Amino acid sequence: MKGKTVIITGASTGLGKAIATLFIEKGSNLIINSATEANLYRTYQEFGSPSNVIPVTGDISQQEVAEKLVNVAVEKFGAVDVLVNNAGVFQPQPFLEVKEADLDRFLSINLKGTFFTSQAAIRQMLRQAGGSIINTGTVLVEHAIAGFPSAAPVSSKGAIHALTRQLAAEFGKDNIRVNTIAPGIIRSPLQGKIGVENVESLAGLHLLEKIGEPDDIAEAAYYLATADFVTGETLNVAGGHTIGHKFG
Repeated sequence: MKGKTVIITGASTGLGKAIATLFIEKGSNLIINSATEANLYRTYQEFGSPSNVIPVTGDISQQEVAEKLVNVAVEKFGAVDVLVNNAGVFQPQPFLEVKEADLDRFLSINLKGTFFTSQAAIRQMLRQAGGSIINTGTVLVEHAIAGFPSAAPVSSKGAIHALTRQLAAEFGKDNIRVNTIAPGIIRSPLQGKIGVENVESLAGLHLLEKIGEPDDIAEAAYYLATADFVTGETLNVAGGHTIGHKFG
């Protein structure tokens, strides 16, 4: 990945920041994005404000932001080799309490953001005759939890899983690979945002009986970015969450 150009949405904190950190270490050129300018530039400064990292603020639910990310990448570095669709929102909410505005929020940021950013990137990747897109889903698409009501965000993430397979089918002939990472419970700021005060208490949901780390997701993203014979797959990085249960 040295010298390759990578766009990472939602890169200012948590998983996106860890992914960006690893790709910087590997010598990639980065376009990092967040909807919150202060957070994005704080992270950029933590990276040392390197010349091969360009921060671009914007809400990826807006199609023009997707196009801007790609345009900046091409203008600054001449290509879009990898797109990591990491930006998203997730909040548990009982199904019967979901309002139209709630559902619209998840669909706009999670699905539309991934959809239109991928669309803009694929247009460029077709010109280059190849590229890799890495989407962010969730293990809850395959393995729901009764005590964690999240029909609205999971619906939007399920659509991303389906989109991954369809894009892989449509653009495989063009050497464009599209895959999804489905994280389990990862130690990140998201846990606090959804009201989880003690993330370690959830370790038992994983067969490995531990919580994942942001670096686990970063390493998965790097693998998918470089795996030339993998497309249309959902890589569960979840400590066995989807495989079985532990009793007693």
